[in-house]
Amino acid sequence: MLDKSKKDKIIKKFRVHDKDTGSPQVQIALLTKEIEELTKHLKTHRKDVSSRRGLIKMVSERRSLLQYLEREDAKAYAKIIEELELKK
Repeated sequence: MLDKSKKDKIIKKFRVHDKDTGSPQVQIALLTKEIEELTKHLKTHRKDVSSRRGLIKMVSERRSLLQYLEREDAKAYAKIIEELELKK
């Protein structure tokens, strides 16, 4: 789980406007960082099934947000894919 300072840094980097905390770009970036942390956890705790289920849910949510962003704003989609170094 991300602490408040890490979340604030991510939000400041990916926000669309000053008071933005919930745009698809911010949500995708936050989910990506949480997925990275949970992946590290699961490498050492291989039998943690409930965390694995949470990881799958996060990946699914990120995928649907990416599909939405690609459909609505292709430029923003390309930018966030490049910045987060995600596969297309």
